[in-house]
Amino acid sequence: MTEGTGPARPGRRLLRHPALAPAAVVVAGAVGAVHLWGTDPHEPGGLLPKCPFRLVTGLLCPACGGTRMAYDLMHGDLAHAWLDNRALLLAAPLALALWGRWTVEGLRGRSWSPRIARRGQALILLTAVVWTAVRNAV
Repeated sequence: MTEGTGPARPGRRLLRHPALAPAAVVVAGAVGAVHLWGTDPHEPGGLLPKCPFRLVTGLLCPACGGTRMAYDLMHGDLAHAWLDNRALLLAAPLALALWGRWTVEGLRGRSWSPRIARRGQALILLTAVVWTAVRNAV
């Protein structure tokens, strides 16, 4: 029997299960959070990566401050998280809701990806550009 003509092996079916991808995101996030917990991004010279956009342009990108924001949230400091990146902090509940829907659909055995209309995509892009301009003008 040649490869690909026989019945699907159970291991391959498991690797294609729709719940695997959202679970992998949780595992990767947990590993990152464990590392971030003990690595203060507010201190210079740490082992955290630098923002490539900022290295090239010298400007803050829309996500700059996200690592500091996550660190501050994990340590219960909402005020500093707000100062690190307001836009990401406000978008975090939406991101969690999307991940939750992805997970629920995966557990039901269905693949899911959000469909964002062109106007919604344009609004997201415009918001990111305006946020970048406002952050760098101050």
